[in-house]
Amino acid sequence: MKKLRARFKLWLSTKDVEGVFGDGKWRLLKAIDAEGSLKAASESLRISYRKAWGDLKKAQDALSIALVEKQRGGSMGGRTTVTSQGKKWVKAYARFRGDIEKAVEKAYERHIKELVK
Repeated sequence: MKKLRARFKLWLSTKDVEGVFGDGKWRLLKAIDAEGSLKAASESLRISYRKAWGDLKKAQDALSIALVEKQRGGSMGGRTTVTSQGKKWVKAYARFRGDIEKAVEKAYERHIKELVK
């Protein structure tokens, strides 16, 4: 049998909005920070600009904070930057996700690993 590993998808929701923030939005914010634009970030993640913007809008509306700040184009082109609040979310989610990864790995070791030889 091939080696198994535990995998999971993680997201945060409110009572009214499913998928407010999770791995996808976290990766998108990191890509925006690295690329300097939503267009370049969406291309690097291979998602449409429309989906990327919709995901950000959904998160910002549900959280009532600005995660990004957009500056329209011109001769130098537009840019998108991650706000200080957005950067706080990226860091906090990374720590939160790391804790969950450790818990999942412990549970795997405790319950499944012995079944896989």
